[in-house]
Amino acid sequence: MNTICTSTLAIASSLLVAACGGMPSSGSPKAPMFTQDTLPDAVKVPGGHRVALETVGVGDITYECRAKAGTAGAFEWVFVGPKADLNSRGGARLGTYFGPPATWMASDGSAITGAQLAVSPNGAGNIPLQLVKANPATGSGAMSGMAYVQRVATRGGVAPAMACDGSVLGRKEVVRYQADYVFWKAA
Repeated sequence: MNTICTSTLAIASSLLVAACGGMPSSGSPKAPMFTQDTLPDAVKVPGGHRVALETVGVGDITYECRAKAGTAGAFEWVFVGPKADLNSRGGARLGTYFGPPATWMASDGSAITGAQLAVSPNGAGNIPLQLVKANPATGSGAMSGMAYVQRVATRGGVAPAMACDGSVLGRKEVVRYQADYVFWKAA
């Protein structure tokens, strides 16, 4: 009986040590978890850049029912803007994302805007993946030196499914969304 208990304890201890062996120690820097290997080419950051910051954006996108430009009697939901918290993978608030114009602001006050370079579909019910070329940062801090922003792992955020017609013209609807925002600097 003691032999079985001792053997079981030894196996369990070995498994625990093996499992913990791959974990970073508190003194070593944590390598970025993100890889763009599985992303469509259109939204990949060009070579010569490195991941500087990974965030999880959680918030809302506002849409408004408006007359469709150039089409008499037609209406559509139009993107008005986002408002989201930018959190670390552990849930700590690092900043905000809002617009227009699309602005990523770190808690230290530094901020960037940017120009959309490309989008790629990410499944029904999800806003597309996106690649943005960052403008120079305002303020010094976490956003300084950022060259690109990728929006990946999107969930939700598409225009409302409810009808947009003359009876609701001007109505605003807010939809929930989540997306990872990955910030890149020159290598």
